[in-house]
Amino acid sequence: MSLPATGQLEVEATEARPTAPPDNGLTLLVIGEDPAGSFTVPELLDAEGNRVRIRTARNLTEAERLLTDDVQCILLDLALPGPDKKAEDELDVLRAVLRLAPTHAVLVLTAVEDGERAAEAVRVGAQDFLFRDELDGRLLSRAIRYAVERKRSDLAQRQLTESRLRAQENARLERGLLPTPLLQGSGLRFAARYRPGRSRALLGGDFYDTVRTPDGTVHAMIGDVCGHGPDEAALGVELRIAWRALTFAGLCGDQLLGTLQQVLENERADDEIFATLCTVDIAPDGRRAGVCLAGHPAPLALRPGLAPRLLPADDNGPALGLLPGARWPRREIELGGSWSLMMYTDGLIEGRVGKGVQRLGQEGMVEIVARGLAAGLRGEELLDNTVTEVRALNGGELTDDLAVLLLDRG
Repeated sequence: MSLPATGQLEVEATEARPTAPPDNGLTLLVIGEDPAGSFTVPELLDAEGNRVRIRTARNLTEAERLLTDDVQCILLDLALPGPDKKAEDELDVLRAVLRLAPTHAVLVLTAVEDGERAAEAVRVGAQDFLFRDELDGRLLSRAIRYAVERKRSDLAQRQLTESRLRAQENARLERGLLPTPLLQGSGLRFAARYRPGRSRALLGGDFYDTVRTPDGTVHAMIGDVCGHGPDEAALGVELRIAWRALTFAGLCGDQLLGTLQQVLENERADDEIFATLCTVDIAPDGRRAGVCLAGHPAPLALRPGLAPRLLPADDNGPALGLLPGARWPRREIELGGSWSLMMYTDGLIEGRVGKGVQRLGQEGMVEIVARGLAAGLRGEELLDNTVTEVRALNGGELTDDLAVLLLDRG
């Protein structure tokens, strides 16, 4: 290929791997046949007046070797034969270049009489087209700058669209992970806080839910899938949805947990994955409850005039997914007329205390809650204060997922 010249530029040899040029200016890779053995192009200047560096390749093999990170634009002669050396589809080479350089601006060069093919090239993915017989340095310089900026804009728009789609997907998944409690008619107040442990993540492996069944019983649960990645978050959503469906179907206690274990075993990506769970079913009169623990920390009971106390955990069954045919005993507890019940995941109690290796633990959590109650905090304010103090003692954000919910009566 030979282009009309208004000035001669130095061309880097295709026999050697090019070295990275200075940061200023543009680098153009020209792909086209050059039977004469010499390649000339119009003299090109970028917007700052710097000369545009030129590299030439006679085929796609040479182009792939010369396509280093400092190349911003590719000029492709559509007369170049396709990979199969046939002219059945003259845009085959363009498609190959676009696959080879998906983030680079691409200009195509063709004859004036091939305007329809040039327009098709833009529809295929090129940023612009130029006619070989009308080419000069000023036109080509402007076309290169335009193509580079348009490609940057296209990439930015694509990244923005992908980010929006990811945000929408995360929001949909978050709505599934953090459900709206169904407590109408129960007389109970509900509050919850949730923080994923992964940086910049919306979701973690912790999950919870609260519903009231037609018989007036209020069912609450909180759980924790081991691990912190998106797979664990997705599994947590599946377990929460399964729990709600099974609860409305009338299952509770050992039967419900056994069925959830089957769900986990069928849905987990690895046999090592397990989940801890705490379920509570509160009688319609609100004075009694049944508690099942599957490797999970016991809830914290709060009553007026009494110190906060952890519910017994000696009948704690194994985490879901660890032991086939496991059983989870249900313990009956008396709540009384006025009470609060706080359920939480281990992210709330495994943070550090200061710069040492000491962990907060359940005892430290109980002390924080007791101080909040003594200060007159209840509900949302009590949860906010508890989470804030836990983070402060840890010296910053917690590394584990954290979920905590509070049910109040009276």
